[in-house]
Amino acid sequence: MSETSSFSYADSPYPIRDDLVAVNRRAWARLAAAGAWFDGPERTAIARETRAARDCGLCRERKAALSPNSVSGQHDRASELDETVVDVVHRVATDASRLSRDYFKRVTGAGLAEGAYVEIVGTVVTVLSIDWFHRALGLPLEELPTPIPGEPSRRLPDGVVRGEAWVPMLAGKSKSGPEADLFAGLPMAPNVLRALSAVPDEVRTLKDLSGAYYLHGLEVADPSFDGGRAIDRAQMELVAARVSALNECFY
Repeated sequence: MSETSSFSYADSPYPIRDDLVAVNRRAWARLAAAGAWFDGPERTAIARETRAARDCGLCRERKAALSPNSVSGQHDRASELDETVVDVVHRVATDASRLSRDYFKRVTGAGLAEGAYVEIVGTVVTVLSIDWFHRALGLPLEELPTPIPGEPSRRLPDGVVRGEAWVPMLAGKSKSGPEADLFAGLPMAPNVLRALSAVPDEVRTLKDLSGAYYLHGLEVADPSFDGGRAIDRAQMELVAARVSALNECFY
């Protein structure tokens, strides 16, 4: 499937803005390519596991339990990814509000690189964002992209620090170097972006999606700005707050 044939929305009951089509295609192109810690086939496998988690019996049992750690078993998996990777994908996709520092230490202690954990989180967020957009429109989920050959860089960016959060993060705004664009145009580096900054391309994808689905950078700080959307800013924030509450979002 070529990039230009993806996300056509020919059967959509609603008109879809061109910028949404474009941002979804960019996200799928990034998904297909090697990242920092996973290659293209592994990243698309993470996407398949993200979708499989929705119907996973173990995930349902854990979600209903007082503690997810009280339920053991095997995931209804959709790939040959490492068991630890599958567990992280499923937990992030189905029970993110109960992730803990202890869980993070356990999976990294089992051999999962810190940066790999961050890349999993970013990939799951990308897939869920686009999939729920489709479900909201009553459209079938987009076919996953064909993986692109290539090797992961396995690189943490210069300047990451540990101790502020579970994951390593960039200390702040980089004024030069390959990560200078991550927080450009912002008065500060927001923690919701810094949390992914150990894998800079995950920050870039999140910013890209957020700009189309919500607002860009400094626009968020202006309560009167609605970006020319079909609903006004107050309605946008009402929807955002309700979705955040349903997802038990920390922010």
